[in-house]
Amino acid sequence: DLFGSVEPLLPSLREDGVAVWVLGAGPYPEGVVALQELLDAASEELRPEEVWEPEDMNDTCLYIFTSGTTGLPKAARVSHLKAVMCLSFYELVGASSADVVYLALPLYHMAGSL
Repeated sequence: DLFGSVEPLLPSLREDGVAVWVLGAGPYPEGVVALQELLDAASEELRPEEVWEPEDMNDTCLYIFTSGTTGLPKAARVSHLKAVMCLSFYELVGASSADVVYLALPLYHMAGSL
């Protein structure tokens, strides 16, 4: 069971300020946030830009959980700047929503996340 392997880490994750979210059928261990509940409770109204604009582009934008191919599994941080740089590629090459982008890597790889 997936949560069985994560549950012992929850206290230290909470201590470090890391929220653990999951999308799927419960029940969930204490300290795990049901993402679907957050989505269902979200407002349809957009928030003002100053609320979601990062203070520092080097702040963490998202965590990518590695499988541990070259070491132990871990959460790798991606900064806002790195995410924007990846997304800027599409503008650089003139891609639009009508284009198809081929990824040589699996979608669960970093390239599939950005």
